[in-house]
Amino acid sequence: MVMKLNNHTENYEEAKLNYANIVKNEESTPEQIETAWVAMQDALVNSLTTQITNQVATNTLDQVVLSNRGADILTAEETRFFNEVVKSDGFQDELVLPETIEERIYDDLTSEHPLLSVINFRNLGTITLTTITSEYEGAAVWGPIFGDIKGQLNAAFKQEKIAQSKLTAFVVLPKDLAKFGPKWVAAYVQTQITETYAVALENAFINGVGPTKDQPIGLIRDLQAAVDPTNGHAKKEKAGTLTLADSQKTIEEFAGIGELLSVKQDGKPLNVNGKVILIINPTDSWKLKAKFTTQNSLGVYITAIPFNFTLIESVFATSGEVIAFVKDRYDAYRGGGVEVSEYKETLALEDCNLHIAKTFAFGKPRDNKTALVYNLDISAPEIPATPETPEV
Repeated sequence: MVMKLNNHTENYEEAKLNYANIVKNEESTPEQIETAWVAMQDALVNSLTTQITNQVATNTLDQVVLSNRGADILTAEETRFFNEVVKSDGFQDELVLPETIEERIYDDLTSEHPLLSVINFRNLGTITLTTITSEYEGAAVWGPIFGDIKGQLNAAFKQEKIAQSKLTAFVVLPKDLAKFGPKWVAAYVQTQITETYAVALENAFINGVGPTKDQPIGLIRDLQAAVDPTNGHAKKEKAGTLTLADSQKTIEEFAGIGELLSVKQDGKPLNVNGKVILIINPTDSWKLKAKFTTQNSLGVYITAIPFNFTLIESVFATSGEVIAFVKDRYDAYRGGGVEVSEYKETLALEDCNLHIAKTFAFGKPRDNKTALVYNLDISAPEIPATPETPEV
């Protein structure tokens, strides 16, 4: 059993929101982005340390009970690994995290972060890799018993070489963390890497400008427009405006989304039933939920979105916009394991040991019709004026 440290403090949530707002602003300077990132990491360290301190006392008895029942807190390999980390006061050499810890990091990424849960990571194990993708309807075809299938296979499958981008996260280990033992060091390291990667990946899969800046290609980027050698892929033009003015208008606008996404870039039709995801900023989510919430005959409020679309919130989505995409048509890859090593450059901290964790990842839409971006213009409903009571 590995400890969960996901009940973050309000200070961390505010710091993460501040970082999201700054990184989305194209006028932000690198210095402003770095300052916000460091502040977010400081808040994350404080959040994790606070959670560990609060949990140690309450969990002591539980761990004794679990141990008496024969339950392992960590695997033998994990215990040896983090015991060495405790003894050496950090990661002295470049080490690859145990595979079980690495898998938990990615399991947590996809289970605790809604957007990442609908993007299918594939672990291909290498830094430079060749991917093979297929459009499902072309992978099986009818033909003569002794017919030539080579051309059919070439048309159905696409091979593409991808050089993944390095994703680096700072791991800040408070020097007095070792007194809590290897299981808490493991929980701390796993949670800090998971949360840091989650923030970076979510932003990149939405806003990333592509290999020009060693980033994934985000959902809002135009794959057909000319690539700027400095700024990478341009943003997509808006596909329209969603007003949700009334029930009929809402149905028409959402049907329009499904209709556009149901045709691939090459003009071939695509079945997107149950696969359309709408990404919105949290500040807009309640406006949409209000439009889709009704009260049934039992007095229970039910929220139902037309055509079984799925609504996902992300602070990295721009307020006043909606990103609609087909969830199985964004390809995300990871590889190279998770390596952690001591950071020996600048940023020395008095009470902490600073390390870096690096892995390799990439993502891109299958084609330019994988995602659409809409303006969101929902006007507040007008409240009818109360008629004046005539004087008697």
